[in-house]
Amino acid sequence: MKVAIITSGFLPVIDGVTVSGLHRLQKLSDWGHQVKLFCPDYSALASVYPNWQDYTGHILPNVEVINLPSSAFMGLDFERNVNWRARKHLRDTLETFQPDLIHVDEPERLSVGLWQIPGIQYAQRAGIPCLGFFRTNFLEYAEDYFDWPPRAIAYLKHCFTLLLRRVYNAYDRTLVTSPITKNKIINLGINNVHYANLVGFDADTFSPHLRQANYFAHTYDLPQVDRQVKLVFVGRLTPDKGWGFTFKALQVLFNTVNPDQVAVLIAGDGSMRAEIGQQLSQLTPHVHLLGRVAPEQVPTLLANSDIHVTASEKEARGLTVLEAFASGIPVIAPRAGGVVENIVEGWNGYLYTPQSTEDFAHKLQQLIENPRLRQHMGERAQASLDQYSWDNTIQTLVSLWQDAIYQRQPAPLQPRRPLVTLAKPATDAQS
Repeated sequence: MKVAIITSGFLPVIDGVTVSGLHRLQKLSDWGHQVKLFCPDYSALASVYPNWQDYTGHILPNVEVINLPSSAFMGLDFERNVNWRARKHLRDTLETFQPDLIHVDEPERLSVGLWQIPGIQYAQRAGIPCLGFFRTNFLEYAEDYFDWPPRAIAYLKHCFTLLLRRVYNAYDRTLVTSPITKNKIINLGINNVHYANLVGFDADTFSPHLRQANYFAHTYDLPQVDRQVKLVFVGRLTPDKGWGFTFKALQVLFNTVNPDQVAVLIAGDGSMRAEIGQQLSQLTPHVHLLGRVAPEQVPTLLANSDIHVTASEKEARGLTVLEAFASGIPVIAPRAGGVVENIVEGWNGYLYTPQSTEDFAHKLQQLIENPRLRQHMGERAQASLDQYSWDNTIQTLVSLWQDAIYQRQPAPLQPRRPLVTLAKPATDAQS
């Protein structure tokens, strides 16, 4: 199968969308599919991502990553978005490649830059299916990125809802990874939604067996951390990840828990890095900003931590939750968004009441002060992860693609029935 994938982001940017995108390419390559992936051009961010060229061109057998002309995205110095200058290159490459199907990740974000719905025009001319993949509910992030009056925010959400309907309803299908997200976007007026388990992780890479003695002393020159209970945050350091709540909630926590008992580890980078360091250092001297951690180093980091913490209420599914479970550590997260589908309260982690600093602090305190509870929760967390292997999730995606191609094929011609001539009844004159 020949597949064109147009995506809003790819490595070297590290987040759930880009890391899962790389695993998707690896499986498609292993299975012999031909893929061209179109993504933003990160060459302008070479000072931030000096290794950006490692993820462009023919990075795998039968897989080519093509960088398209791009611009800064929402003023973020570590993100890019494909812009309108990419149209011709995208169109010409598609016409040369002649894919069997086009798959588009986060088409609403791409359409803002391209000034058109990505992939649709070529797909309609070629008579091939074009699928959109709803990955991020940008509507829920309006308050995080725009300091506007409530009426202005409401108007912005209204306009964006109209954009979502127009973009996603243009596709043959809109794929989602969560039943909760499915219901949300159906209520927005998107009428071609299809839910499937399309979230996976590399089960062979994440394991509690990666835990090492004196790991933080050897890796980060932080010997004291090895003796502390380690809270790990993994992800972008941006407003949508709930950092405003985290500041308040940890303040409540450290009113009852000795800060010297706990190390706060933050793996990631973003626009809030300086603010996070400043705010948390007022609460505890044991906060460590590890910066961007390479994907191949994340499994060992998680296995050598004790509790994975997330305060984001807007995750479509939460890949890092699954990775933490596979690493044998429990998770604490808000009872909101797609993460509630994986966390069983009191079994493999805790769900706290959104925006309740007291509930957050109370449940996190239990995990900090009870190592046996952490151990038992971590062991239970590993038991329900088979369905999230990349083999299963990518095979599900490929099956959806094949089904979409099949439905686009013209119906086979029915064999003609032989003509039967009925003899006329004899008349009186003929008899």
